Amino acid sequence: MFFEKKARHKFLPRLLPLLLALALTAPGEAFGAIDLTEMSLESLMNVTVVGASRYEQKTNEAPSYASVLTADDIRKNGYRNLADLLRSIPGLHVTDDRNYQYLGIRGFLPPGDYNTRVLLLVDGHRINNSVYDQAMIGNDFPLDIDLVERVEVVRGPSSSLYGSNAFFGIINVLTKRGREVDGAELAGSAGRWRTFQGRATLGRDFPEKAELLVSGTVSRSEGQDLFFPEFDDPATNNGLAANADREKFYNVFAKASRGDFTLEASRSYRRKWIPTAPYGTTFNTDRTYTVDQLTYLDLRFEKDLPRGLNVLARAFYDDYRYWGDYIYFPDVNKDFGKGRSWGAELKTVKTFRERHRLTAGAEYRSNFRVEQTNFDAGGPAPNLDSHHSSYVAAAYFQDEFRFHPKWILNAGIRFDYYDTFGGTWNPRVGLIWHPREKTAAKLLYGKAFRAPTDYELHYGDNLQTQKANPGLRPEEIHSYEAVLERYAEAFGVRWKGTAAAFHYRIHQLIHAELDPADGLIVFRNHGSIVANGGELELEGKKAGGLSGRVSYAKQRSRARNSGPLPNSPEDMAKANLSVPLVAGKLFLSPEAQYIGRRKTLPGKTIPSVPAYTVANATILAQNLPGGLELSASVYNIFDRRFADPAGPEHLQDSIPQDGRNFRVKATCRF
Repeated sequence: MFFEKKARHKFLPRLLPLLLALALTAPGEAFGAIDLTEMSLESLMNVTVVGASRYEQKTNEAPSYASVLTADDIRKNGYRNLADLLRSIPGLHVTDDRNYQYLGIRGFLPPGDYNTRVLLLVDGHRINNSVYDQAMIGNDFPLDIDLVERVEVVRGPSSSLYGSNAFFGIINVLTKRGREVDGAELAGSAGRWRTFQGRATLGRDFPEKAELLVSGTVSRSEGQDLFFPEFDDPATNNGLAANADREKFYNVFAKASRGDFTLEASRSYRRKWIPTAPYGTTFNTDRTYTVDQLTYLDLRFEKDLPRGLNVLARAFYDDYRYWGDYIYFPDVNKDFGKGRSWGAELKTVKTFRERHRLTAGAEYRSNFRVEQTNFDAGGPAPNLDSHHSSYVAAAYFQDEFRFHPKWILNAGIRFDYYDTFGGTWNPRVGLIWHPREKTAAKLLYGKAFRAPTDYELHYGDNLQTQKANPGLRPEEIHSYEAVLERYAEAFGVRWKGTAAAFHYRIHQLIHAELDPADGLIVFRNHGSIVANGGELELEGKKAGGLSGRVSYAKQRSRARNSGPLPNSPEDMAKANLSVPLVAGKLFLSPEAQYIGRRKTLPGKTIPSVPAYTVANATILAQNLPGGLELSASVYNIFDRRFADPAGPEHLQDSIPQDGRNFRVKATCRF
């Protein structure tokens, strides 16, 4: 069976903090010369976040629990895409059904969900598309991870500023500028299963505050042969899906700025072959695949005016296209989705007497062409031919009020009007107390909503696998949270400790399920969810470049009058360490991730998938002669067998994940 190897994990959450403490308190001289400027707490205490309030502020003053990872973290840890980075964030877990990758936050990720309850932004531009509202975090993410300057993960409902999809939080990806590349870069990598990737980037800083960055990436992978016991029969190749796990993608990204204007453009394409035979398709064929293509343009103007006023105006255009071939041998079912939208935003931030920082804004987005089509090749008529349009208009207001030197009250509210279901109000309140300079305590409340997507409302394939439900209503979440952040310095190490406790309730949850009356998948507003949990995180930095982070999350998510939710681990523990072997030049960065046992969907053969621990390691050599940088990464070092719970479209109980694999990479800057 697939789960023959079962690791013993119960000691792991207790062991990780001890390992980090021992590593960080090791003599700094062993790793090279010490830079005394790094001994200050200032750099750790002054980490800022933009996404929490739509302006830059210190993380210990933000009305949220926020995590920030930088380009340096990406390079040292060998992250291949955004999903790799998010796996290392406390309280988050990522699953993969061999087609898309999905993000769970605080114990919530029902199998079959399309990442609709987190808002994904690139430099403030919404990436969630107008057909599925999907946040694409794998290789379908629209730009190369090497172009990312930092990633902000802001937990908690944020509809008070961002509207729909900011349900559990937002992911704000900030890209590099031309000055940060300052020349040309060529990068190439190779990995297991004949995986190859190449990138070319040009970045320049011109006079008169002008900058340009242009980059292109291409990649392809032959994938691996996978065994599924559910198909273990001579008629289906004894359960082996051969040559059916391939993938190829490309993306092009450009960013130009002059003065107060910035123009961004992106085009991405990704084709993934599907080895799992979803929706009852033919097993062991290399002809079932999906394609995702995204194009967007974003023009923004931002200027600081006298008397503490900042103004931002943005206009944007998005074109998302999906198509897939699903093989029912000898027939082919073709599935298409197309969403085109445009919109504009105006935001102002005004500071009054250093006590009030007021934010006010308005947005308009028109989904002027949303199409879904499904037909059988050679069939007499389409199974689905849906054409819709919609719009949303919104206004929001927030006040950050420093009513005492040690107290901040952050309160905001937003109104969204949808032409499909009407209006919704969503507030957020945060009370932040600094009893001491290095301590912050936060009490947070927020309400958020998620509008039903066009896919959930209107998709049906003539009663073959799925049916529509145009009567869906928005789902809502009420969240309560307490956060304590503490900064300290001991044994030559700068420490940041964070403890968070949360409680949330979801009403009118939109969830895909099988209708027992006809066996078809349908989306419904199904009941309520209640969750409680807590997160602990300890981060340390030491002179000379030694750094590390450990975290532990305990969470319990349940449907009312029912048991734990599917794909909801109650325990997660993570550890990252970066050790400078040669000061400023050679780094070793191991990491470990523990994910607890998770239930499968009702009706599956096995009730749950076992807990697992995966260890990865990257060695990075930088600042080499000729502008060369080299890295080598090993993922799943101990070749652990593990799997993720399967969605309702799969016959399988669970989907196996990658065993041991590797990547070598070279980057040349000139």
